[in-house]
Amino acid sequence: MIFSEKPKKIRVMFTPFRDGLQSSFGGKTRLKDILPAMEFSAKEAGIRHFEFGGGARYQAPYFYVGEDPFECMDKMREAVGPDADLQILTRSVSGVTLTTQRLKALDLQAKLMRKHGTTWDRNFDYMNDVDNLAKTGQSVVDSGMHHQVCVALMGLPFSDDTVHTAEFYIGIVKQLLDKGVHMDSVCMKDASGTTDPKTCYETAKGLKAILPPEVILWQHTHDTASMAVSCYMAGIAGGVDGIDLSVRPMASGTVQPDVRSMWHALKGTGFSLDIDHTKMGEIENMLNEGLAEYEFNPVTTTADARVVGFPMPGGAIGPNVHMMKEAGILDRYNEVLAEFPVVVKAGGAWTSVTPGSQQYWLQAFNNVLLGRWKKMNDGYGKAVLGYFGRPPLSPDPEVVKIAAEQMEMEPFDGDPLEVAPDSLAQAEAALKERNLPINDESVFLVAAAIIPGKNMDLNEGIRLLTGKAKIKLPLKKKDEPKPAAAEQKPVAGGAPFTVPVTTTCTVVENGNARNFKITIEPPCDAGQAAAAQPAAAAASNGGTPVFSPFQGKTELVEIKVKVGDAVTEGQVVAAVEAMKAKHDVKAPCGGKVVSIDADLGADIEAGCSILTIGA
Repeated sequence: MIFSEKPKKIRVMFTPFRDGLQSSFGGKTRLKDILPAMEFSAKEAGIRHFEFGGGARYQAPYFYVGEDPFECMDKMREAVGPDADLQILTRSVSGVTLTTQRLKALDLQAKLMRKHGTTWDRNFDYMNDVDNLAKTGQSVVDSGMHHQVCVALMGLPFSDDTVHTAEFYIGIVKQLLDKGVHMDSVCMKDASGTTDPKTCYETAKGLKAILPPEVILWQHTHDTASMAVSCYMAGIAGGVDGIDLSVRPMASGTVQPDVRSMWHALKGTGFSLDIDHTKMGEIENMLNEGLAEYEFNPVTTTADARVVGFPMPGGAIGPNVHMMKEAGILDRYNEVLAEFPVVVKAGGAWTSVTPGSQQYWLQAFNNVLLGRWKKMNDGYGKAVLGYFGRPPLSPDPEVVKIAAEQMEMEPFDGDPLEVAPDSLAQAEAALKERNLPINDESVFLVAAAIIPGKNMDLNEGIRLLTGKAKIKLPLKKKDEPKPAAAEQKPVAGGAPFTVPVTTTCTVVENGNARNFKITIEPPCDAGQAAAAQPAAAAASNGGTPVFSPFQGKTELVEIKVKVGDAVTEGQVVAAVEAMKAKHDVKAPCGGKVVSIDADLGADIEAGCSILTIGA
């Protein structure tokens, strides 16, 4: 039992408006649905330290919600007032993106985050690469934000006493101190909630012994394995000064513990929280009201002790399950989990926090669906080859060899920042080509969404700036009766309403008439029928439709052929995106392309033809 004879306040960063959103919904929530609760938390509940951006909550607004993340940050700053601390999460060489960036992109990132209301930046490196942390942390320091250095924690899914121990974590911070890195605070960050309490205690105690007294020691974990409160208690016993907490309905499960749970655990110990636990009920009610339309996935709200064997962050489990369900392969979920220890050990035991978690997940996914190491995931392959930094353990030499051969890349032991693509130049060129405004915000929006090999027209920044953002909210399904086929109204010469239709309408208000051009999208079922109809017609004439390799919904991200092209059996003719990765679509036979049946960027349902091959 912990006890302090001298009363001590433990500082709290309130996380429902960033990590809570990410861990529960992958960050896919409209700002208007959570802003009232955030404003109440600051102005009525007196909370002074919030997590509000970075991580997936930077990307999600414009990837899935159609909102500008910088505008969201400005409105959140306005809601909490000028004096509250607002904190973001950044990923070292990747920043708020999923790929490595050059330092000039990270400098721009820090400048923009500070401009749009950020006061604290929590910066981690999933490899725990000291050089990466030192170099990328300088951008944070130069911007004037509070620089919180992270050491990333994780429980290993296999036995090894040389890494992910208290001594290993303390050694990382000691190296940073020896390098003279300016740090305002240090965070013990466990994104998967798999570190045991003893390691938390010993790490905290060891760090307090070497940190200057003015440097705050913080702790972050998730309650995925139901160990968060015990780990926080252990950390506090070791000297932790601040912790991350949330509130229902976005607390526990894959998120942080509820403020009330931690308050109760500390009763009578001499430790207390610098946050009013009596206000949590009102905040909870406001969040329940604002999020009433959203579908909470039981996977994210329920503890799962299996996570100790597949250390995944709370913010990754829910979205990955959702994507597997959409792709029609959720029945393979347990197989992917079972493959996790294999890919973690072979990769070198980097910490399973973004982007490392996705690299592990996608490689395990490929191993299960295609055979072990038959297809190297791009991120995982680059990681084992050294393009993200140095992992804690040496990767399996055989896996390194396979990655080099498949990806046609040599192993690399240099500075990842120096070989990163110039995303800012690529973004500026794309904006100029499309006659879109070029400013710091627009350039960074596009640059942060660039994925090598992905068509720039499908770049989420370009989509947002051209008014074509995709909206994918995890809302509850409404049980509405579907109109019978005979009830569908004909359009354009009697054709069924199965494709988008552009028309005009006139709105009269107070005697003033205004004309608008509108595009009406067909119902989902109709769209599926439209995609399937050419395949059925072609099949009756000897044509062969080409389908996605998945049984559920995917996005068509590449078409490699055109009508009239001759193709051979097995040739890659298109690509779809599933599980945040591109997957080849191969021709089932040889012949000539007689029709392209789907548009680039379209959602492809099972049974809907992408293109048709004729004799």
